[in-house]
Amino acid sequence: MARSSEETRFWRIAGAGAAFQGGSAAVDSATVVASLVHMLTGSALAVGYASAVLRLGWLLPQLFVGYLAGRTERRMPFYAFGAYGRAIAVALIGLLLWRGADWPQVDWPPVPLVFGFLGLWTVYAFVSGVVAVPYNDIVGRAIPSERRSRMLAWRFFGGGVLAVLVAGLLRLALDVMPPLTAYALIFGLGAGLMIVSATLFVSAGEPPAAATAPRDRPSNLPAFLRDGLITLRQDRRLRLFLIFQWLGAATLMALPFYVVMAARQGLGAAEVGTMLAAQTFGALASNPVWGRIGDHMGKLRLLQVVAVVRMGPPVLVLMLSATGAGLAGYAGLFFLIGAMMNGVTIGYLGFLMEISPDERRPAYSAWFNSFAAPAALAPLLGGVLAGAIAIEAVFVAAILAALAQVAVGLRLSHE
Repeated sequence: MARSSEETRFWRIAGAGAAFQGGSAAVDSATVVASLVHMLTGSALAVGYASAVLRLGWLLPQLFVGYLAGRTERRMPFYAFGAYGRAIAVALIGLLLWRGADWPQVDWPPVPLVFGFLGLWTVYAFVSGVVAVPYNDIVGRAIPSERRSRMLAWRFFGGGVLAVLVAGLLRLALDVMPPLTAYALIFGLGAGLMIVSATLFVSAGEPPAAATAPRDRPSNLPAFLRDGLITLRQDRRLRLFLIFQWLGAATLMALPFYVVMAARQGLGAAEVGTMLAAQTFGALASNPVWGRIGDHMGKLRLLQVVAVVRMGPPVLVLMLSATGAGLAGYAGLFFLIGAMMNGVTIGYLGFLMEISPDERRPAYSAWFNSFAAPAALAPLLGGVLAGAIAIEAVFVAAILAALAQVAVGLRLSHE
C-alpha cells in the first residue's frame, strides 16, 4: 500500500511539473514574451527587463518564504498561494492582451497596454517566486535522491509534449489571428495549464517535515539572513555553487536577445511559434540524456556537461548572423537552447537538493536563491550592452561567462 502511495505521489508530482512546463512554454521569456515585448516597444532594454524581472522575481521572495516556511510544519500552503497566484496573473495578462487587440492602430504602441503588461508580468514573476522553496522541500522529502533526476526528466518529457502542442497552436494562431489576439489566446492556455499543475501537486500531499527544535530556529528575519551568511562562509561547496550560478546567470543574459537577432534577419512574429517548437523539441530530445547523466554519473557531472553546452548558443548565433541564415538555422539554434535550458534546470534542482541537509532544505534553498538574486539582473546588462555597443557584444560576454563557469565547475569536483 505504501509503495502504491509513493508511486501515485511520484506521478502526480511529475504530472504537475509537466503541466506547468506546458503552461510555462506559453509564456516563455526567450521566445513568446521577448517577441511580444519587442513588438510592443522595439526596445532592447524592455526586452531585457522582461527577462530579468522574471528571474529576479523568482529568486528574491525566497528569503522571506524560506524563513516563514522553516517556522511551520506544512509548506504546501505556500506552494498553493504561489502556484494559483501566478496562474491568475497570467490569466489577467491574457485578458489585457485580448482587450488591447481592439486598440486603434493610429495610437500604436498603446502606452497603457505596454505598462499594464509589464506590471502584470512583474506580479507574475514575484508571485512565482513563492513556489520555489516549498516545491524543493516537498519534492526533496517525497522523492528519493536516486529517483529525482528521473522524475525531473519525466516532468520535462511530458511538459515537452505539451509545449510542442502549445507551440503549434501559437504558430497557427499567429497565422490566422491579429498578433495580440493570438498572444491573448496563448496566455489564456498557459493559465489553464498552470491551474492543472497546481491542482495535481496539491493533491499529491506533503510528507511529514523533519522536526526542528524551536531553539534552532532564527528568532527573526535578520537572524535568518545572518545564519545564511555564516553557512555560506563555512560551506565551501555551497559557496562555489553560488559562484557557479552567478556565472550561469551571466551566460543567460543573452537569452531574450536571440529572438531579437532573428528579427534582424527578417524573421517575424509568425516564426516565433516555429522557434518555440524547436526549443521544445530540443528540451524533449535531451531529457533521457540529462536524466541518465544525473542519476548514473551524478548531479555535479551533469552541471559540468551543461556548463560546456552553454557556450554553444552564443557561438552559433554569431555564426548565423555572419552567414545570413534563415528560419532553419534559427530553428537549430533554439533546439540547442531548449536542450541547454533543460539541462540547466535539472542540474540546478538536483544539485541543490543534493547538498542541502534534509532538516535545513527550505533554509538552504532560500539562502542560495536569495544570494543568487542580483545575478538575475544580467539581461538588463545585456540590454545596456546591446544599446551602448552592439547586440553582438551580449553574445561575446555570454561566451566569456560560460568559459569561467566551466573553470568553477571543475573546482567543484574537488569538494
